[in-house]
Amino acid sequence: MRQKTLTVKQIQMLDDVAICQYGVPSIALMENAGKAVADETLRQLKKKPSAKVVVICGLGNNAGDGFVVARHLLNAGIRTDVYLIGSARKLKQDAAINYNILRSIKYPVQEIKDVSPGMVKKFESADVFVDAIFGVGLNREIKGVFKDVVEAVNGYAKKVVAVDIPSGLDGTTGNIYGVCIKANTTVTFSFAKKGFLKKEGPKHVGKIKVVDIGIPIRLMERIK
Repeated sequence: MRQKTLTVKQIQMLDDVAICQYGVPSIALMENAGKAVADETLRQLKKKPSAKVVVICGLGNNAGDGFVVARHLLNAGIRTDVYLIGSARKLKQDAAINYNILRSIKYPVQEIKDVSPGMVKKFESADVFVDAIFGVGLNREIKGVFKDVVEAVNGYAKKVVAVDIPSGLDGTTGNIYGVCIKANTTVTFSFAKKGFLKKEGPKHVGKIKVVDIGIPIRLMERIK
């Protein structure tokens, strides 16, 4: 890969400048990000009849991307199971908005506190699993139910598409936070992250697909 890569701090600064100085709504960036991941998921399904997808979300902004992915997959007629690790009451801002959109269209988001046999069956039967658990902001070891979910995904999912970064990978250093999703494809936003190419990164990111989510071109050119 020869394109420019950024650290987590740089990518966060890029988003902040787009939002605060250029006036791009953060929820528009989230919508574009989720739509890009949904498009890649649909491409991988290859119009398979009765295709099934599992989307699993954490409690940060990455979860909001996941809710957008789920909505676009549902609009495309794909059977989609959506899981949330923890309580929806802890969701904030844009992630909460996109969660509430799913609620308003009466699509169930299943809150989970542990990995049940029923969940494992869903993981095994899904054609594509979408990882929207943690984003680039993760900076602590993964424990508890989050660890259990990551291990179950790695053990049972046939094909994994990661949203921006595989959950558990440090986007700057390439280290992992105890456990990490092993993705087949990582759909990453604006720029690839430096950690994709370091240490544990290459073992976990799979194929890297960099997508545009609406960062102004002048800002992108400044970074390049």
